[in-house]
Amino acid sequence: MQLGYRALAQIARGAAVVAPDSDSKFLRALHARRGIRGRYRAWRAAHRDLARPLLWMHAPSVGEGLQARPVLELFRKRRPALQLAYTHYSPSAYSFARSLDVDFCDYLPFDTPGDARVALDALQPTALVFSKLDVWPVITHSARSRGVRLGLISATMARGSSRRSRAAGALLRDAYAALDAVGAIDAADADRLVELGVRASAIVVTGDTRYDQVWLRAQRVDRASPMLARLRDARLTIVAGSTWPADEAVLLPAYEALRRASHAVRLIIAPHEPTLDHVARIVEWAKRAGITVARLDDPQAPEAEVLVIDRVGVLGDLYALGEIAFVGGGFHAAGLHSVLEPAAFGTPVLFGPRHEMSRDAGLLVQRGGGVSVADETELTRRLRTWTSDASARRDAGDSARALVRSGLGAAERSFELVDRLLR
Repeated sequence: MQLGYRALAQIARGAAVVAPDSDSKFLRALHARRGIRGRYRAWRAAHRDLARPLLWMHAPSVGEGLQARPVLELFRKRRPALQLAYTHYSPSAYSFARSLDVDFCDYLPFDTPGDARVALDALQPTALVFSKLDVWPVITHSARSRGVRLGLISATMARGSSRRSRAAGALLRDAYAALDAVGAIDAADADRLVELGVRASAIVVTGDTRYDQVWLRAQRVDRASPMLARLRDARLTIVAGSTWPADEAVLLPAYEALRRASHAVRLIIAPHEPTLDHVARIVEWAKRAGITVARLDDPQAPEAEVLVIDRVGVLGDLYALGEIAFVGGGFHAAGLHSVLEPAAFGTPVLFGPRHEMSRDAGLLVQRGGGVSVADETELTRRLRTWTSDASARRDAGDSARALVRSGLGAAERSFELVDRLLR
């Protein structure tokens, strides 16, 4: 298993040399690593101060990055002498990574002995901390052999995770066993992490730092900003975030049925991947249905019945306009996206049935702040209830906000865990 893994990593490294820059996320991930060793070495020569300790945090994509960010912010504020390095795997996290206040950010190199050596020579970290679950075996082994302290924060693993398979265990068990400190989201996650190979003595329950992240963002939103002020409207607003075509196949007809029932309801929809084709399909649907539609920057945007968000980075603010939220991914194979962002605004949340991998969605359902719908009929029924019954809508929203508030403090506990590693 280990030999096969290393062979695949070397093949990927070779493919990066010829991979074109493309709309394909896979090809972009390869292309972005072209010349990566040189970038690491150049940063070391120009910026690495060996008199200062360095914390290296890795998060594969944006979701895990949101868990890492509050911890990085605490270190920047409280440990200004510390150098901070941040790496990611997915191209979708490129812009997010460059928004962080860190000394170095780049893609994680391929998990080969050569790339691991170059990265560790360049960064010379005091500690390497992973976010959520992804632990890369070769880099972990190489760091361990150099005496680098290893950690994992906001660690969680769903009951149905593929990480629990025999093949994954054979590949990753040693890497998980090498971790010096692990902050699990809850006790059930802690038990499953022990199954992966993490030493029970290394685990403490710290909670999920995303709760702190989404709460702080909701508190910081400038509701008087030009975008939000321009779009504020007396109509009841449904904000649909991170939707895929499979979600829209259920959501859009349900909205159309709601509109036919004479409800004064507006839909703001932000596709997960707002490509030209994806946005155009939603616009064409609205036109065929006789529904006024606009893109975010169109002059008609404030008056439109359906507003299509054709760029990334604004959804977190747009949830402030919503009285009902629909979160995408629950009808798509990729799985449900973050339900905490709208919940932090006190907005009741709807989502599809494929949420078994989302702990937060399960908690929202249990506490009355969210509802899972199986199809268009169920979604239409729930939308009608929450649009016509303000008291029921408000109670569900209060429950959603209370869930987020109950999870606060994880960032502080995770900071303390990592700070002990550095000391």
